[in-house]
Amino acid sequence: MSGSPTLRRKRLSRQLRALREDAGLTADDVATEARQRSGKARGWSLSKLIRLEKADWKRLAFDDLKILLAIYEVPEDEWGSYLTLAKEGNRRGWWASFGDALGSGQFVGLESEASRIRSYQSMVIPGLLQTEEYARAMLQASGISDEEDLDLRVQARMFRKGAVFHSSPAATLWAIIDESALLRIPRELHGQLEYLIDMSHTPNIGVQVLPLSRGLHGETGQMVILDFEPPDPSVVYLEVMAQELYLEKPSEITHYQHVYDHLQAAALSVEETRDHIRSLMT
Repeated sequence: MSGSPTLRRKRLSRQLRALREDAGLTADDVATEARQRSGKARGWSLSKLIRLEKADWKRLAFDDLKILLAIYEVPEDEWGSYLTLAKEGNRRGWWASFGDALGSGQFVGLESEASRIRSYQSMVIPGLLQTEEYARAMLQASGISDEEDLDLRVQARMFRKGAVFHSSPAATLWAIIDESALLRIPRELHGQLEYLIDMSHTPNIGVQVLPLSRGLHGETGQMVILDFEPPDPSVVYLEVMAQELYLEKPSEITHYQHVYDHLQAAALSVEETRDHIRSLMT
């Protein structure tokens, strides 16, 4: 599988913002100058530039990128790397073939190119560790009943696992799962518990259970920390009230790394986790 266009967009947007700041220009200054250079009364606005700098775009016209590079006085013989990022960022990700079965695709686009994934789940098994049967049951529980839609969504989830674990090199996954997520699994889906044990023996996968007996820990919902190879910084993904949040500030990353370390220290070890999961299957 090829590199993620999501990550390329974020990288290019980060570079463009840095170029503007290094040039000492405000976003409004650049939008005005870009409008004048393009010769179009419309097409350039402050909101457009802000979207570009926040990676909130699907396609970036090469002519628009060249205008920005000229404004920032980047020598033309250095434009190649920026244009390549734009070309790669303009591609459709593999998830596009599944429609909205995987949401906007932003998260899986980042996940598929992460070198390390650290997740915490309080209510469900992480998507990358779900069996087909469990995934189908969870989707049905969420109110999806159309068989064709169910099949597509399950297929998308299984393909998503391949994008992470069949890449070269494969990503490292470390999953902390609250015991409550395991206790919700009915006996007929205990194959999911067996699968967790099996996957925990994989060299690049670690699974820890946070038992209810450890008491309060202050973290609810889910949290995923995505680490990438340089030069791309880590991203923290949170799902709050059905909204997706992506945190990238160094202070935010540090905070959630500390939170994750606390959860990991409170959880059972990998070996203890296997024994605990087995006890739930008796």
